[in-house]
Amino acid sequence: MTVVLTASLVSISLAGCGTKADKPVQDAKLDSAASSDDTQVLESGEVALTIWMEEANFDNLSKMVESFKQEYAGQADFNITLEASADADTRKNVLGDIHSAADIFSMPDDQLYSMIAGGALSPVAEQDKIKNANLEEAVYAASYGDVVYAYPYTADNGYFLYYDKNYFTQEDVQTLDRILEVAAENDKKLSMEFNSGWYLYSFFGNTGLDFGINDDGVTNHCSWNSTEGAIKGVDVAQALLNVTQSPAFIAQPDSTFMDGVASGEVIAGVSGVWNAIAIQDAWGKDYGACKLPTYTVNGQQIQMASFTGYKMMGVNAYSEHLGWAHKLADWITNEENQTLRLEERSQGPSNKNAAASDAVASVPAIAAVIDQSQYGVLQRVGNSYWDPCTNFADIIAAGNPDNVPLQDLMDSLANGIAASAVQ
Repeated sequence: MTVVLTASLVSISLAGCGTKADKPVQDAKLDSAASSDDTQVLESGEVALTIWMEEANFDNLSKMVESFKQEYAGQADFNITLEASADADTRKNVLGDIHSAADIFSMPDDQLYSMIAGGALSPVAEQDKIKNANLEEAVYAASYGDVVYAYPYTADNGYFLYYDKNYFTQEDVQTLDRILEVAAENDKKLSMEFNSGWYLYSFFGNTGLDFGINDDGVTNHCSWNSTEGAIKGVDVAQALLNVTQSPAFIAQPDSTFMDGVASGEVIAGVSGVWNAIAIQDAWGKDYGACKLPTYTVNGQQIQMASFTGYKMMGVNAYSEHLGWAHKLADWITNEENQTLRLEERSQGPSNKNAAASDAVASVPAIAAVIDQSQYGVLQRVGNSYWDPCTNFADIIAAGNPDNVPLQDLMDSLANGIAASAVQ
């Protein structure tokens, strides 16, 4: 979940706390090897293209490739090959040898800037078309400045609340206080991977306390220890102590969340779409999912935030058939194929129309992650963020056993997150 940006990105201003970088691309000298003219050339004759994607998507992707061939039949002789490649490894595999990399490759949004800096991406051929077709945040995740560098196709890499309708009403799950109350009354648990910075952010993101990555693309700024404002750092610390000391709260890794669901101990939890099928199998018609609740901080109800994530298709700037590579990337990420991906792979679409469809509404997890995204920001953090979050959360979850003053805990957390040394 972390990203270390390359040295050539030191001038890039990344987003923090919902702030968007609007510095023009040319300021960072992130010029692509491909010209806009190249993206318009559609050769006849044999056109060989390779797509890198995770193998689990091959059956679904093959249907998209076949429909592409039918759409453009007679214009070229297509030879399109699918090769298995983990999305997490895309940056490493592409930048390791750009000239031997696939023509089109799937990647998560946190790899975008490194790929731009490495000269690997040919910007999207029809900019306005992609901007207008997709959710604003998905377009932003695929862009630097005003230039879109990749074709978004999912908007579901975030987290939200799962709950068992046997125990909770829709009104109950609006506040964390009520969720914990209901769970305690039934001797059950709410599960969350509390000591992960990815999830811990949910308690800080909408408090007004500042956090984000600096212009160097490596270090962070953080005022989570602030002693000013309507919500202070110690207010959040006390709120988290209140939450974690509830007998109904269980802090455990996301990987063991489903164990509690299967045993019947866990009736609600913070997680993502990767657990949707297992949750449905366990709870059946009583499976519920919604945005994260509000929680109490200094007498106020604050909407819990989240990190959001998107996946996209990049086009290799050195593709031998660049125009056709763009056509194919555009095709497999269009509304029709994002809908097909939702129906067959339960992956949440980034396309506006597909995301607003009845099909999305019928999949509670997808609807929940899209609803939660309005309260989320892209994960753009320096490496010094993670360990201080874990250390702080472990102390809080244990009930602050050494009675460390809360301001000291918050100072240690904020200073650690903003530390200049990167491990």
